[in-house]
Amino acid sequence: MSRPIASLTSLIALMNIAIATSGGTALALALLLSPFSQAEADGHQPHSTESGSPLDAAAEVVVDTAPLDALLDAPSYSPATRENFPRTLLWGDTHLHTQLSQDAFSFGVTLDADQAYRFAKGGTVVATHGQRARLDRPLDFLVVADHANGMGSMTALVGEDETLLANDRLKEWRRLLVEIGNPEAGLQISLEGRMKGWPDELNDPKITGPAWAQNVEAAERHNAPGAFTAFIGYEWTSWPGGSNLHRVVIYRDGADKLKDRLPFSSYMSDDPEDLWASLGRYEAETGGRVLAIPHNGNLSNGLLFRPETRDGNPIDADYANRRARWEPLAEVTQIKGDGEAHPFLSPDDEFADYESWDEGNFAGVPKTSDMLEFEYARGALKIGLSLFGELGVNPFRFGMIGSTDSHTALATADENNFFGKHSAGMEPSATRAIRPVGKAGDFVTMGWQQAASGYAAVWARENTRESIFDAMIRKEVYATTGPRITLRFFGGWGFKDEDANSADVARIGYAKGVSMGSDLGDRPRGRVPSFLIAASRDPIGANLDRIQVVKGWLGKGGETFERVHDVMWSNNDPKRRDRRRIRRSGKLDPVGTTVDQAGATYTNEIGAAELTTVWRDPDFDPDEAAFYYVRVLEIPTPRWTDYDAAIFGSDVPAEVKDRVNQERAYSSPIWYSPTQR
Repeated sequence: MSRPIASLTSLIALMNIAIATSGGTALALALLLSPFSQAEADGHQPHSTESGSPLDAAAEVVVDTAPLDALLDAPSYSPATRENFPRTLLWGDTHLHTQLSQDAFSFGVTLDADQAYRFAKGGTVVATHGQRARLDRPLDFLVVADHANGMGSMTALVGEDETLLANDRLKEWRRLLVEIGNPEAGLQISLEGRMKGWPDELNDPKITGPAWAQNVEAAERHNAPGAFTAFIGYEWTSWPGGSNLHRVVIYRDGADKLKDRLPFSSYMSDDPEDLWASLGRYEAETGGRVLAIPHNGNLSNGLLFRPETRDGNPIDADYANRRARWEPLAEVTQIKGDGEAHPFLSPDDEFADYESWDEGNFAGVPKTSDMLEFEYARGALKIGLSLFGELGVNPFRFGMIGSTDSHTALATADENNFFGKHSAGMEPSATRAIRPVGKAGDFVTMGWQQAASGYAAVWARENTRESIFDAMIRKEVYATTGPRITLRFFGGWGFKDEDANSADVARIGYAKGVSMGSDLGDRPRGRVPSFLIAASRDPIGANLDRIQVVKGWLGKGGETFERVHDVMWSNNDPKRRDRRRIRRSGKLDPVGTTVDQAGATYTNEIGAAELTTVWRDPDFDPDEAAFYYVRVLEIPTPRWTDYDAAIFGSDVPAEVKDRVNQERAYSSPIWYSPTQR
């Protein structure tokens, strides 16, 4: 048949398809020899081949595309041509700060976005205090998420901006930064800003606008589709009364849509609903896409996942819809603590107390136990089930990722390569573990309490802004505390035991079920959900201890429940007398340890390089809404404080001297609703 081709661009696109699908140039050459004037290729209007009269600029050229139609309609032999699912696992950090963040600059960091991207791409950089730093493997993507509030203001202050120096408090801050310049000066400024408020002058658009433009331009310079993705983003920093309601905002788009738009800061409004409204305006006005990611519920004193508005009113279905729309993910592990679960909420979960920060908020207001339910991911997922039952909408239907929240401009989450929360005494040294990382009221958080965590893992089709963003929207992502554990998690109604032995678990998983982040489909009569799970260790990391499935469900009386199932573990061969078993207590035998804390070493003599299984819910009730997610545990390994002690000859702080460190991965959930019966 013949098809109209409107422009040379369209013709070239067809040629590319022809070459890509045919593996040769004959079809492309046939297209090139079609009646299409060279004049358009030279920038002129094409001319009719019949009359020689000029054609209208929008006129169409007719090309015989029958050979291409035949090729595209031909049966496929190569398996890859029949696939429509992601096979590329990409690693990144969605939450990194540079010197343009006012707190990071106060803490002394000197690195900018260019250096942050260079480091993330595998380059060697010199950290703020003179040490060379490099990742053992590059990351695939990065979000420089400097705080929208006061972006670039501290660099302007040190540069003697006249507007800022007119404020006596800021004049004193400059003296502290320039004349004193030690870690205590940065901590003092940060504490004063949080307790007494940040001066309005720091948010002058004449200061924040150029700083935002710097970050946008840096992202454009380092974004290389197919090789490395540099997202444009920022952090919205709301903390009413010191309670953390922060969100990282990430755009799918480039500088053409963003260079002239200022970020929406909490200086404009500290209400999340106003943030969402600003994101909606952005999409409506530009045709772009954007999302927000909340983090550190453990510092919110019960606010982050509480089913109330900013004003304290109960949420309704409209609120729930908007939250689910704009916040498809939650950051559940980072330097300021792990946010998957808490031992008070999950007393039967022996692994719930991992890198917990649970003393209070940024203003030093003490935490009480009734706040915890609204701070951790597992609790929020359970609340979401209850709200779905009441409102018909689940506002907490989120996928899970990790990121660092590092204020050093270095996206480090490895225990043996940890550069700390910030540059005010927290970069590698013999004393950082016993120095304060922060102060709030009567609380002093010590350096040893930092967690070397975490990273975001994304199953995407390719390494581009668009593909990674789309994977985030569909929640085909997971969190790790740093190790690059490979994890696949599928749910369905018909997985068989032998599927776990497939050479291509992904193909089976997508063919028979849905991936992490999805809803189970309609339930065939009499079936129970089955899950295909495959995990393999970080190629240069520790072996795996076990795979667990965490289930939460809504009982018939309206209460929520949870249970952690050990579903596959290392050393489970029934022929071995020393095999590990689940005991009458319901607990699996420990994997053991090979850690030499004094030398900060371990071996892979225990554990398994990979674990794969099909698991069925033994307690499934088709009338009860539920979620399921996977937690993968590594064998014990040294903590960053052990590496510091071994390298610098210092002592491991007593508080963590005997701590067993088992790094982990958390998948995004798969949900079941009784409406899917």
